[in-house]
Amino acid sequence: MTTKNVIPKHRIPLLAAGILTLLAAMWAGLLRLGWSFPPIQPTWPAQHGLLMVSGFLGSLISLERAVALRKRWTYGAPIVTALGALLILIGIPGLPGPSLIVLGSVWLLLIYALILQMLPSLFNVIMAIGGLFWAVGNVLWLLAYPPALASLWWQGFLVLTIVGERLELSRVLRLTSRVQSLLIAAIGMYILGIVGTHLSPDIGIRIVGTGMLALTLWLLRYDVATRTVRLDALPRFVAISLLAGYIWLGVGGVIALVAGYTSGGFLYDAFLHAVYLGFVFSMIFGHAPIIFPAVLNLPIHYTPRFYLHLALLHVSLSLRIGGDLTALLSLRKWGGLINVIAILIFLGNTVASILRQRRRKHETG
Repeated sequence: MTTKNVIPKHRIPLLAAGILTLLAAMWAGLLRLGWSFPPIQPTWPAQHGLLMVSGFLGSLISLERAVALRKRWTYGAPIVTALGALLILIGIPGLPGPSLIVLGSVWLLLIYALILQMLPSLFNVIMAIGGLFWAVGNVLWLLAYPPALASLWWQGFLVLTIVGERLELSRVLRLTSRVQSLLIAAIGMYILGIVGTHLSPDIGIRIVGTGMLALTLWLLRYDVATRTVRLDALPRFVAISLLAGYIWLGVGGVIALVAGYTSGGFLYDAFLHAVYLGFVFSMIFGHAPIIFPAVLNLPIHYTPRFYLHLALLHVSLSLRIGGDLTALLSLRKWGGLINVIAILIFLGNTVASILRQRRRKHETG
């Protein structure tokens, strides 16, 4: 049993490690963009993707699953993953850090095996496949495959996890078997493209782009957010966050279709960050007031101030990708810096909301 409105002690180190990894990953991203900030750890820029996707997002998703299941052994996944990220942060060279992250992703697969045993369903199958993609991406990174290939598997992890969660929340709409079949077809195309990049990178990435566009159209048509956007306050904010994210997923699909396979440069940056920032972080911003209270064991009170970090994220990402598409380095750099500021404001608004809610309860208690 946990005390009401107090973060359980065993989650505090995991949350602290996650925030530290996020901050380090953002710092590394700014260095990669060309900002002349002090390189706290010289290895960080090369590990930017691994830190952000596996160190931060992978740990967070694993922790969320562990909290939901309430079984002690499930906390092994976020613990091992966070430890691997911390080894990378302090500059331990070689295999220890990435190996622990691989172990954490395999541990998450065991968690999904339990979830599927408890509740076999399409949405859980989709999220389990996403977990498999995370493990494959981590193994490819460990084996020194081209980062562009590993990144596609990481992207699949996040995209499929989010799509599975949205399908779960859309059960209230009682989707027909035909509608679910359309989703399965879109996911199948997306998966086929990622696997296909290992045989023909250029054809494979264009199939990935087609699958992303199909997923975008499905989400914009059938996700419950298309209805909750008509409500007020928190439901409307969540829906706007999700719908904006879906559009960025489609932007990533268009870039993949037009550009084909790229392993670096402006178009590669635009493709990656349309998905990782525009889609994934928009989902995080939207879901945070719902999911974070369960993870933190603290209430988060909605405030219109949340629109500040949401708007800043999308405006700054538009600047960044505009800089990518026009080869304007200054626009790209400033867009990236404001991306980081948007995420920092999100963290600040979340903490401020928690503190305001606790103050109100204390005053009325």
